[in-house]
Formats: sequence, C-alpha cells, structure tokens
Amino acid sequence: MTALSVAPVVPLLSDSSRNLWWGAVIGGFVVVLAVAALLTILVLEVRTIDRRVAAVKETLKAAEHNTEDAALIGVTAGGVEAVLAEGLQHHLFLGRVLGKVRM
Repeated sequence: MTALSVAPVVPLLSDSSRNLWWGAVIGGFVVVLAVAALLTILVLEVRTIDRRVAAVKETLKAAEHNTEDAALIGVTAGGVEAVLAEGLQHHLFLGRVLGKVRM
C-alpha cells in the first residue's frame, strides 16, 4: 500500500478580501481591548465605592455612639438651670451684703 499524500487546501482570497479579513481581525482585537479596559475601570470604581461605603458606615456608627447619651441633654439642661439659679441667688445675696458692708 502506498501512502496517499494530501496537499492542504488553501483558499485563495483576493487582496481586498484578505484586507477585509485582517481589518475584521484587528477590529476584533481593538474591541476586546476596549472592553477589557472598560471592565478594569468598572472594577476599580466598584472597589472605590466599596471602600467609601465602609467609611460612611464607620462614620455612622461613630455618630450613633456620639448620640447615645442624647437623652441626657434634657436632664443636664435642668441641672445647669438649677446651678445658674443658685448662682444668681448667691450673686444677689452677696450684692446686698457687700452693699451694706461698704456703706
């Protein structure tokens, strides 16, 4: 038996068809690179957003801890008013007493 040699079949393309094919191949690579670049930018932006969301969550937790004692503001205000009233009484008393002593 003799081995049959088979020559590869190469389709013959005209120069314009070959140029169109190369244009399509290069255009495909450009599109793939553009999509890869846009997806990379998207991933970086999503990471930035995630970091900023975490920072905002921490800020909100800090604000929550800062305002836990907000209910005591009214009680403290009442105490401050009482101290001021007592101070006014002392001031008035000392004013009368010192006025009598100086004369």
